[in-house]
Amino acid sequence: MTQFAAEDLLDPPAYPDVGYALLADRIGAVMRSFDDVVFVQAEAVVALEAVAASLAKPGLKVLNVVTSMYGDYFATWLRRGGAVVENVVAEPGRPVDLAVFQAALDAMAEVDVVVLVHGEAANGVLNPLPEIAESAKARGALLVVDAVASIGAHQFEVQTLGIDIAVIGPQKGLGGPAGLSAISVSEAAWAKIAEEPALRLSTLSLLDLKEKWLDLGADALPGTPAPLEFWALDAALDRIDAEEDAIETVIERHQLAARATRAGLRALGVPPWIEDDGSASALVTAAPVPAGVEPQALVDASGGFEGAAISLGVGGVEHLLVRLNHTGIRAAYRPVLANVVAYGQALAALGQSVDIDAAIEAVARAYQDAEPVGSAE
Repeated sequence: MTQFAAEDLLDPPAYPDVGYALLADRIGAVMRSFDDVVFVQAEAVVALEAVAASLAKPGLKVLNVVTSMYGDYFATWLRRGGAVVENVVAEPGRPVDLAVFQAALDAMAEVDVVVLVHGEAANGVLNPLPEIAESAKARGALLVVDAVASIGAHQFEVQTLGIDIAVIGPQKGLGGPAGLSAISVSEAAWAKIAEEPALRLSTLSLLDLKEKWLDLGADALPGTPAPLEFWALDAALDRIDAEEDAIETVIERHQLAARATRAGLRALGVPPWIEDDGSASALVTAAPVPAGVEPQALVDASGGFEGAAISLGVGGVEHLLVRLNHTGIRAAYRPVLANVVAYGQALAALGQSVDIDAAIEAVARAYQDAEPVGSAE
């Protein structure tokens, strides 16, 4: 049951009206965005659907990168609104191939929007955002990025990359609540959203949110905001700001966790699923399921090791990989070591040859050799 007093969650003080705009500014600073930031009072997948539903119009031409089921979802939502969507589908559990992406972009006579997921928690992929951003901007397309599983773990700069719409959820790298999302929207994106037929009178309408909140001075949010979620986001940002160098320290802690995990896997004698370090997420590390090993048996065999968090891949890669979770407060030495040792012991229990002692030494060495990057709880 709960590890805290339940009454602490009841009758929370209302979040102050003046605080919403300040909170939006703080999120904008984390994303390095000068654009408008709006809140969606729901888990990030709802915010993603709101973006698709608000943009979608008959004849809108979209190039959509698919590296997990989230790309498939986005295409479905866009097509439901009449958009013409061309998917660039990566190999299962792999980042998109830049040459394949560029060929698809070049084949389109006109393109209004390019969409991609930056980092994938479902399979440990990191897509080549800077290169895709450059290509999209060269064609004059709006760039829409799902940064839910990359914010706080990778460098992400809306203004520098020219991102028109960025969606984040604070529950992963930022260590915040899951029931609240934020979206950065450029002037060009607002103009496209406002083109007729514009989505109106809908909980998914970003234009409604703009007109009922931003255009009225960004004071009280429309509807009935959930104060616990906003207080929790406020607290998560306070915790980040308390770090030396703030968000940069949080990012480096995730990067270190990924480096140590990948070093541990290699020392075990098992290359990471994504061998190129630059194409791998710093939130989760994908590790392969060896031939002849049943994926669920591998996860089950790892479950007895205290502190480990290992799960199946999601979205058609369940038979290929498992995910070692080093997200948020888990981006620290002990959880990383627990993951690597649990994975190694599970493989050994299932008849695979691994070197657990070498893996322990590799993880420890990665942390010993690192510059101090603050502390995670």
